[in-house]
Amino acid sequence: MKVDFISLADFTRADVESMLDDADRLKSDLKAGKSQRPLVGRTLAMIFEKPSLRTRVTFETGIKQLGGASVYLAPEDIRLGARETVGDIARNLSRWVDLVVARTFSHRSLLELAQHATIPVINGLTDLLHPAQVLADLQTMRERRGSLEGATVAFIGDGNNVVNSWLNAAALFQLNFRLACPQGYEPDAKILARAQSLAPGRIEIVTDPSAAAQGADVLYTDVWTSMGQEAESQARRAAFAGYQINARLVDVASKDVLVMHCLPAHRGEEITADVLDGPRSVVLDQAENRLHAQKAVMVWLSARSQPGA
Repeated sequence: MKVDFISLADFTRADVESMLDDADRLKSDLKAGKSQRPLVGRTLAMIFEKPSLRTRVTFETGIKQLGGASVYLAPEDIRLGARETVGDIARNLSRWVDLVVARTFSHRSLLELAQHATIPVINGLTDLLHPAQVLADLQTMRERRGSLEGATVAFIGDGNNVVNSWLNAAALFQLNFRLACPQGYEPDAKILARAQSLAPGRIEIVTDPSAAAQGADVLYTDVWTSMGQEAESQARRAAFAGYQINARLVDVASKDVLVMHCLPAHRGEEITADVLDGPRSVVLDQAENRLHAQKAVMVWLSARSQPGA
């Protein structure tokens, strides 16, 4: 039976902790120069509707370090649902490769791929969720804090796909999660309601960034305008003008606060350059851990998607 990596909500806490432990081990082994080739002979198909630096390089490098190979499929190579149906693409790829990672605009396209594929499908980002990013963020938090227990994460900005995945993570690990966003930019209502039901009293949506940041262990932000929202950029700049991580906001957080950003960053908009490059910033650790966390996902899914597994 095959297992997909679509949403953190699909897994138990023990599952995700197992992935994080694998990510730590793979990172340690790589730095120690130990061989790590559990996916020799396996091939990863990479479907990308959006441009990417971190997602593409880390998946492509990751499968190679694990002994496998990758095939990159750019937007014009297959045109999901246009040149042929998503289902037909999934069925064809299932005959040739062993894993698929898809970075799509539509979450529905990813779900359709997973429905028709007989091999594991990995969410590399959709308009709804970005679980690969948040898995790497959790790894970074464990490294820096020693534990996730009792952590308070304050996200300043848009209730976007990263926030939706953070809500799923907060529910799994009983984290305190505060989102400061303008009215009208809240996260997905169903994901929010589920997280609040599973972590009662721990999930807050506020409009005041200072209130969200008060005593927080993590300050997190993302760009105000994501890919596909370019037509809204002017309106979003106006709406999010007061939602910036800067030195003043860092001062009201915990003295050991970690500043996070999933990158790319628009310096001077959602975060100031001095904070992004400052001593509390762990953005490059997050970016590095995309490699290790995603390698762990590929190994974890492959081990559990073998015949009879």
